[in-house]
Amino acid sequence: MANIFAFAETRLGELRRAGLEAVTAARRVADETGGQVHAMLAGGPGIGAIAAKLAAHGADVVLVLEGDAYVHYNPEVLAATIAARLGSGYRAAFFAASAQGHDLVARTAAKLKMPYASDVTDFAFTGDSVTVQHPGYTNKIVQTLVLKTPTAIISLRAGAVLPAENAKTGVVEAITPAMDPATARVKVTATEAGNRGKLDLGEAPVIIAGGRGLKEAANFSLVEDCAAAFGNAAVGATRAVTDEGWRPHADQIGQTGRLVSPDLYVACGISGAIQHLAGMRTSKCIVAINKDKEAPIFKVADYGIIGDVLEILPVLTAAVKTAKASG
Repeated sequence: MANIFAFAETRLGELRRAGLEAVTAARRVADETGGQVHAMLAGGPGIGAIAAKLAAHGADVVLVLEGDAYVHYNPEVLAATIAARLGSGYRAAFFAASAQGHDLVARTAAKLKMPYASDVTDFAFTGDSVTVQHPGYTNKIVQTLVLKTPTAIISLRAGAVLPAENAKTGVVEAITPAMDPATARVKVTATEAGNRGKLDLGEAPVIIAGGRGLKEAANFSLVEDCAAAFGNAAVGATRAVTDEGWRPHADQIGQTGRLVSPDLYVACGISGAIQHLAGMRTSKCIVAINKDKEAPIFKVADYGIIGDVLEILPVLTAAVKTAKASG
């Protein structure tokens, strides 16, 4: 029974939802095939305190790489250390399909001279092979890939696996790097968090997104008010809106922006161009508000409201506030 590896991604010392998704996926496979879940944490002094959260989500062993050299993402050292660990024999390795995850999984696979499957939305282990689902052609099709390697290396799309508690022992094991951090050619000297104080799009269970149908930047206050009413919502935008300077590019959702899979996605005045749909169509529930009943967004929406978004959003916000007040 081979073990399952999961890289628990962190940012600025905080565990990301994507890290819990990777551990939950690993737990699911371990329960089906046997073996243990080994989750890896890397960060500055004190990062090991997060181990309890990983144990609560199914980690049997938490591998901790802790020290000043890992306060910021250290791609060369992490890739070398993970590759050395996987070389000892793991059935599978799960990463997040995030900006950091894409970089790390590619480096790791290259060191192991193995293929990997990226941006995976589903997977199944059968015998010596692993079958995965991977969106292709800007999410217009779903490709089926079969991995027949000693270790199936997989990066998971955000929201493909919902974090679930499944408490295990979570034995903490301090590990040493496979290379001296001082010899690394790439050194990250600072990490700046965008939208400081705001809920990250990749972490938010609810996203209220606006498009050109809002007519002007000032009307994004209606989107912000609606997000505030939910209390656990982030604000997103289309590329057209960010190109116009109405919102920062960090808010952009789509093929050239963020890929998101929240529980609820409310598209406000968004027509539904293919490039935007590529970034949000895997959301669990999509609500579209648009005055054009032929807008492409309605083809992927679970619920549609035909009307002027400037009139409907305040009504929706009021309804959310009333619902929350009544419990």
